[in-house]
Amino acid sequence: MPIHYGKEASIATITLDNPPVNVFTPALHRDFHTILSDFLIDREVRVGILTAAGTRAFCAGDDIKTPRPDRSTGEIVIRHLNPKDPKDTPEYPGWEGEIRRLSEERFKPIIAAVNGPVMGQGLIYLLQLTDLRIATPNARFGLPEIRYGMAGASGVVRLGRHLAPTAALWLALTGQSFSAEEALRQSLVNEIVAPGRLLERAREIAAIIASHPPIAVRVEMEAYYRAQDMTREQAAAFTGHFYRLQRDAMDATVPLAKAR
Repeated sequence: MPIHYGKEASIATITLDNPPVNVFTPALHRDFHTILSDFLIDREVRVGILTAAGTRAFCAGDDIKTPRPDRSTGEIVIRHLNPKDPKDTPEYPGWEGEIRRLSEERFKPIIAAVNGPVMGQGLIYLLQLTDLRIATPNARFGLPEIRYGMAGASGVVRLGRHLAPTAALWLALTGQSFSAEEALRQSLVNEIVAPGRLLERAREIAAIIASHPPIAVRVEMEAYYRAQDMTREQAAAFTGHFYRLQRDAMDATVPLAKAR
């Protein structure tokens, strides 16, 4: 199977495994959506790790060799605008749009363990779906789509939220990639570790997060991401109310916890 999902205690690991370079196909987008949905609703799982098998590439993006059915422009637009049905034949436009929508309401942390180049759709998912990122020295990060007239696709928008404008537009307009060292300098990743330490380090960080009260992690995630689209006054009011809600909820559960 080109994607694996495992759970150990409160930590889940999602592993791309579609050799040789872990490209996404329409069917893999659908399976990825199913796994992410399970991850998000499972209250026993508090943190996720997204990684990939092998070292040749974390993810080389979408499989451009995937056959495309002969569809009319109208059919393609309808597929793009409407929610996907699991009974539909997997094709483009497909479940990548559903994953994007799912990511907008994701308030459970995911750590990326990047063990090679991550390009195109792979980088878009990395930006949409991960909050902390650990990389090995051979990791590279890029959006080569502009070379093929495939600009947009939400990649540059996400880059603009992560990087300074000059850094984001460098990736988007040149089609060139960042090395692991440059990604660290631009705060696109948090750490660079030796390949043998990658998953171990990701699990260490996941364990730290999982040790905190789940409601506190959930509230901190949502407060951070939602406040990005608010004015300063709105963000201050929102986070203040959210803090009080979380504290009251914590206080209400303490007697129950002691009783057990």
